[in-house]
Amino acid sequence: MSKKTEVIINVALIGALFLVLFLLEQNLPSTHMLFTVLKKGAIYALVAVSMNLLNGFTGLFSLGQAGFMLVGAYTYGVLTIPVADRANVYMYFDGGLIQFALHPIIAIILAGALAALFAYLIGLPVLRLKSDYLAIATLGFAEIIRAIFQWDQLGPITNGSNLLRNYPSYKSVLFYFAASGVCIALIVMLINSTYGRAFKAIRDDEVAAEAMGINLAHHKRIAFVVSSFFAGVSGALLAMYQTSVQAAMFKSAMTYEILLIVVIGGIGSVTGSCISSFLFIILSEWLLRFLDTETYIGDFHVPLLRSGFRKVVFAVIIMIIVLFFRQGIMGTREFSVRSIYNKITGKSRKKEEGGAAS
Repeated sequence: MSKKTEVIINVALIGALFLVLFLLEQNLPSTHMLFTVLKKGAIYALVAVSMNLLNGFTGLFSLGQAGFMLVGAYTYGVLTIPVADRANVYMYFDGGLIQFALHPIIAIILAGALAALFAYLIGLPVLRLKSDYLAIATLGFAEIIRAIFQWDQLGPITNGSNLLRNYPSYKSVLFYFAASGVCIALIVMLINSTYGRAFKAIRDDEVAAEAMGINLAHHKRIAFVVSSFFAGVSGALLAMYQTSVQAAMFKSAMTYEILLIVVIGGIGSVTGSCISSFLFIILSEWLLRFLDTETYIGDFHVPLLRSGFRKVVFAVIIMIIVLFFRQGIMGTREFSVRSIYNKITGKSRKKEEGGAAS
């Protein structure tokens, strides 16, 4: 298959996907649960791929994703609240310090940029650490930043422990898919570049990579900053989706969920992270919701069905997946038109060879 043909097929598939999404929006009510799954799945796919860039492709075990999402979410909220609404939102802080509002797209880019700046500053000392020590340090950062953003002294900017709200948001699922799709495409381009090959070399063997002339500190910092940039963008998209922001939302449990998505999809697989993101949201937000509701059949009370039982069943499902798919759903493989074509043509060649031999 030629590259031109592959590009045409990919563009056609993307166009078909957006056409299906458009038709769904036209024919289903905006409150349908399917749109919750699609929007949140697209956001989690982006943050999972950004985490996979760091953990799966560079071999740096970081647990600070929720902290960078928090920075992105607050940056978007603070910079886009209309001036007329700031007195109402910042009622405990005299209307707030910032008295201007930016366009949402500009604010999303700045959300990623500020998260990347935080990552650069934190990475200077932290990236000297390895393995579990790096994970603990980045997790500590996420908790510290969450506490700082709720500090009343920063209230004129962050609104303290109060909600940020009344900022603009896009309701269309097409926007979330487009934003996440563009960002994931940029990450894939980076992975397939010379920098991406350097990241993989560092992951496989740092000593060998350094002997080949790869600057370990420089490339680790690039991976950390880029991953944090897209985590910040995903935080801004999550703020837009939820229509309000509060630091208490970005607890360490959020990072664990993202790490779980990466592990289930396959550490080192972009398409695996995307697939597992939607599976995770479908199960946790939709299909298993009925398990949290007490159910009666006549006078008979169905046992176990009560608040919290959904998480128990979800944990069992995760255990089964981990036991039978130890490298995740995709492992290190990627889903692509070329891979499918090669499989089909490979099978057909084997059949022809078998027929000729007989």
